Amino acid sequence: MEENKLYFIKDEYFEKYKVPNTSLNKDTDENGEHNRPCYYAFKEDNIYWMIPISSQVDKYEYEYQKSIKKYGVCDSISFVYIKGNKNAALIQNMIPVLEKYIDKIYTYHNTNTPIEINDKKRKELNAKARKVVRFARIGKELTFTPILDFEKRLIEELNKEE
Repeated sequence: MEENKLYFIKDEYFEKYKVPNTSLNKDTDENGEHNRPCYYAFKEDNIYWMIPISSQVDKYEYEYQKSIKKYGVCDSISFVYIKGNKNAALIQNMIPVLEKYIDKIYTYHNTNTPIEINDKKRKELNAKARKVVRFARIGKELTFTPILDFEKRLIEELNKEE
């Protein structure tokens, strides 16, 4: 598995970890697969930190601007272009995941080439996400998910497998 790419997460993870505000993947029909949002992945140790990507740009642009106005910075939301369209990277909703819960990479249908985010945005996402994790470790939560609780459970899961 390559980090800094976009992936889909297995339903098994969401069933086990009860991530707030998520739903299971929809069944495949005549129009193809219906996966939940894709997630941008970067790795630290044995944990992949997954940042959901949303097409609801207007909604998150408002939240982003509100944070900029109030704090002068917004570490919980960033914007990226995927397949030529602006999307919101929701660092505020990121989750830690083990590789076994990652379903598949997000690719262009006609070429099976992985969809990527440009280098500048990857560096920005990684820096913001690491900052949010550091803040969580000192008791300042910027996420809607209990990322440190999930991380602890994942580490315990890894230790049992060894």
